[in-house]
Amino acid sequence: MAHTAMSDTGTTAGDDPLQTAVWRLRSRACWTDAAALLSPVTPGAALQRAALLVERCLYTEQGWEDAEDALRTAEALALGDEERGAAACERGYLAYAATLLGVRDRADEARAALGRAAALIPPGGAGRALLDFRRGLLAENLTRSPQAARAAYRRAHAGAIAGSDALLLSFTWRHLAGLALRDGELAEARQGFAESLRIREELGYLVGTAPALASLADTETEPEASRLREEARRLFRLLGGVPTWLARQLTPPAAA
Repeated sequence: MAHTAMSDTGTTAGDDPLQTAVWRLRSRACWTDAAALLSPVTPGAALQRAALLVERCLYTEQGWEDAEDALRTAEALALGDEERGAAACERGYLAYAATLLGVRDRADEARAALGRAAALIPPGGAGRALLDFRRGLLAENLTRSPQAARAAYRRAHAGAIAGSDALLLSFTWRHLAGLALRDGELAEARQGFAESLRIREELGYLVGTAPALASLADTETEPEASRLREEARRLFRLLGGVPTWLARQLTPPAAA
């Protein structure tokens, strides 16, 4: 099963000290601390705060009520279509996370919210690439339609390149590689996982680096595969055992 947790809100720190601080905390799995730096008095700040807390849910399987509260605030403050669409995109992502992790079946809510977002965010608009990516996640993991997922991921991939969204690009590389691996396209999968890992290391996205290492290990032979998995375990422990779902992938096989 493929997992992810991401949002493009706040991935580019630029020269803004606040955004730099938010990014550093977020990348080190400190979502609550990052959200606490943001006062939800404007639509943008409220949406970014909600996105951080939604991401925390998917990585830690905790904080669902906090995310719901933050989302309601973001939805109440949203003004134009794109802001309402972005809030709907986060709503759909939270419902997807709850379904994927077995907290509660909210698949219908996820589809409805992402459909609403698609009606509000025009093609080429801000947030459309992220929306395409999340619709790919639903197609892959809830609808079990890899062809539809691949098409959505490719649209998101092109949008991430056009929008210079490096973090989103790392996710589209990763999920396209996962589909390639499932189809037995080992070289294509290895390239995609390697690109995803390279971007995350360059960005300093520590919380996403262990999953990238583990995925790349699945395409490598020994001793490289074991080296990559051990590095993933080290980062996993360093960050306090997140993402929680990675533990199963990193558990060594029982001795014969």
